[in-house]
Amino acid sequence: MIDAIDLTRELIRKPSVTPADAGAMDVVERTLAGLGFACRRMKFGEIENLYARYGTASPNLCFAGHTDVVPVGNTAAWSQDAFSAEVVDGVLIGRGAVDMKSAIAAFAAAAAAALAAGQGKGSLSFLITGDEEGVALDGTRKVVEALAVEGEVIDHCVVGEPTSSETFGDMVKVGRRGSINAEIEVTGLQGHVAYPHRAANPTPVLIRALAALQARVLDEGYPEFQPSNLEVTWIEVPNTATNVIPGVARARLNIRFNPNHTGAELAAWIAAEAKAAAEGTSCQAAVTPQISGEAFLTAPGPFTEVVAAAVREVTGRAPELSTTGGTSDARFIRALCPVVELGLVGKTMHQVDERAPVAEIRMLQAVYERLIQRYFEAFAA
Repeated sequence: MIDAIDLTRELIRKPSVTPADAGAMDVVERTLAGLGFACRRMKFGEIENLYARYGTASPNLCFAGHTDVVPVGNTAAWSQDAFSAEVVDGVLIGRGAVDMKSAIAAFAAAAAAALAAGQGKGSLSFLITGDEEGVALDGTRKVVEALAVEGEVIDHCVVGEPTSSETFGDMVKVGRRGSINAEIEVTGLQGHVAYPHRAANPTPVLIRALAALQARVLDEGYPEFQPSNLEVTWIEVPNTATNVIPGVARARLNIRFNPNHTGAELAAWIAAEAKAAAEGTSCQAAVTPQISGEAFLTAPGPFTEVVAAAVREVTGRAPELSTTGGTSDARFIRALCPVVELGLVGKTMHQVDERAPVAEIRMLQAVYERLIQRYFEAFAA
């Protein structure tokens, strides 16, 4: 058997700030191999990934998560060393306590209990990456692509992100909005402010483009989704002189979008507005988009009911099935199978003194145990 708290503390003590692994994946591999999982390390670039599977029969229920964490920030502001994993008054403090080393440990402990009870009627698997908090290019995305080429079948997946909002178990994520980042660069001609006819100021062009983009109401929402929103996140005009018309102006923006849109459609719209803003001037506008994920939804059905019932039976509350929040690696896994996200309360993730009550980590393990049991009852032949 596995103690979820001990395993969480062992993982936190590996300072795996993206892209560093610091031995965290070794801990996961050793734990799962000890349970009889066939473990495969899948390294892409400098990122450590792991796919582990117990059994060969269908259905295959996968747990996905990440061992990497965000930087500590101001170390002096922490009440404990961020990687010492101290338990104070029943609360585990440390970077990764919520997001999401505790969930990896809880599911490993739940898997151990399920296997000991003979509940493995199909297969259990783990897809663990070290590149969720970073650019996410060499993590779950690459593993999913490799598994798809190999023909590996994952029937359903649970991601251990901290999805609970106020109280543990009050929310399960069944979808996410898509995300696109775009940089707009307008190139003009630098010159003296007293002689504007000899220059081409890119700043008004950029302002017009941003104004046009922000003036559009993207939508009023979509069933199960909140409205799409565009936010300008950065503007730069690299010019330190007061008497110089700048030669370039840049901006970055992000759009979180629901299924009313696709990333490609939005990228084309941004490019068209930038081009229109530059028409009639001597400036050139270029747009560089990066689509990090499309919107997706795991529709209510037998799988979401299994997950919701497990939460309800352990916590006594029916979770809200939500699509709110940011993005996660679920956006890549959806290419293989239906996916939901279920984890701890996320209030302290990425904060100083990130923390999780020990009792809630054990409750998460209990939910995962019940989920595994219910899953095989529902889906195993």
